[in-house]
Amino acid sequence: MLANSTKRFGQSLTKCFHTSCAQNITRESRDPRFFTLYQHAKSRLLDDQRKSGVLSHKMEVNRVRLHFEMTGDGDHYVILLPGALGSTRTDFSHQLQNFNKTDFTLIAIDPRGYGQSIPPNRDWPLEFLQRDADDAFELIKKLGVEKVSILGWSDGGISGMIAAARYPQMVNKLVVWGSNAYITKKDMDVYNGIKDISNWSEKMRSPFLALYGEKYFREQWQNWVDAFQNYYDSRNGDICIQEVEKIKAKTLIVHGLKDPLVPLEHPDFLHQTIKGSRLYIMPEGKHNLHQKYHREFNFLVEHFLKQ
Repeated sequence: MLANSTKRFGQSLTKCFHTSCAQNITRESRDPRFFTLYQHAKSRLLDDQRKSGVLSHKMEVNRVRLHFEMTGDGDHYVILLPGALGSTRTDFSHQLQNFNKTDFTLIAIDPRGYGQSIPPNRDWPLEFLQRDADDAFELIKKLGVEKVSILGWSDGGISGMIAAARYPQMVNKLVVWGSNAYITKKDMDVYNGIKDISNWSEKMRSPFLALYGEKYFREQWQNWVDAFQNYYDSRNGDICIQEVEKIKAKTLIVHGLKDPLVPLEHPDFLHQTIKGSRLYIMPEGKHNLHQKYHREFNFLVEHFLKQ
């Protein structure tokens, strides 16, 4: 736990960032005050706290205020994009706490309508994953970071692939897991089978209910399934096939062989389509492999990003 003085400093930092700092950050250049405040906040922490300290902020992006969290001292910037209705802490706690923070600076993002990026409530245009990609990289531009690597889980991996295709000059490396470029009828049968959260186990439901409450989560999860049905009906199941074909960043695809939501067909397609990509299979991994096997996952990803 941080000392009370450190907490008060963090609150002052957040207040400053939300007002004058956020108003003066431009797309063309990094606002030195933001990074000065970021470094100052970390300098107030003890050594053991600095290793785990995570600073939380909001910034206006594309007419919404996106919440994001930053940690680490490295020159290699890495953005983390969560899965469906996920957030920085529910999806990436093991990465924010345990990832190499000497070589890397992590920026974990709550997409609009997710986590602490509420309001607004989530809405679901046809190409909502494309919009999430654009939001994330508008945030990166406003922070003045010129080049990043992407870690994307599930829906976040899809948005990460779209971003890598749309902003090739800004993307260093790409890591995706539990992601797919298209959906099949069999996929939609699986999604519709989990549409009613009453049929979920308590362990699966509880993190989302704690974050959103039952009403918001129940409605938005149903909306998520309907949004993928829209991709299936309106685009013949094509989410981002053309974008995947354009990816030039060095790419690592990680897949859990026991993933109940994403069959092996999908990572195989990504591996065949993204030139020079690598595919790493975790035989016991499921959809949340980066959580259950976070030590193996973090080591694998850190090694890939350093190469």
